[in-house]
Amino acid sequence: MKRSFNQIALIAVFLLTLGVTTSFAAGGTDNGGVTASFRNDFKQAEILSTELSKEHTKITFRMNGMILFAFYNSNGELLAISQNIKPSQLPISLLMPIKQKYADCWITDCFEFDANGSTSYYIVLENADTKLTLHSVGNDWETQSKITKN
Repeated sequence: MKRSFNQIALIAVFLLTLGVTTSFAAGGTDNGGVTASFRNDFKQAEILSTELSKEHTKITFRMNGMILFAFYNSNGELLAISQNIKPSQLPISLLMPIKQKYADCWITDCFEFDANGSTSYYIVLENADTKLTLHSVGNDWETQSKITKN
């Protein structure tokens, strides 16, 4: 069964915004040949950590001086690749509305997400009262989640 882009994106947002820190050594438990698939897909990469869940395996790796994240299903199929980026690396059409509409917020997370050849961006904004996660749809932002702080 193929996962939709939104399901994969939601999984990535959840993992990245919650700061999941459970990891296993690169030589640890393999989930359905994921490590072999990863080695085939990213021959020059250095595995930094592997995180297993029921839905997917997340491999954090270094390649060409960048830290990247690859998400695989249990069959060893690559679902998506993600990397943290600086807000200044967002396309200008996405950056300007953030600067204008959310001037009272600070950016706590920003990343690029590529699944099925389609790239989207996620940004987490916070102020004293709210934590807001937005994802890009074309040149616009849509709200992924909004949490009111106590």
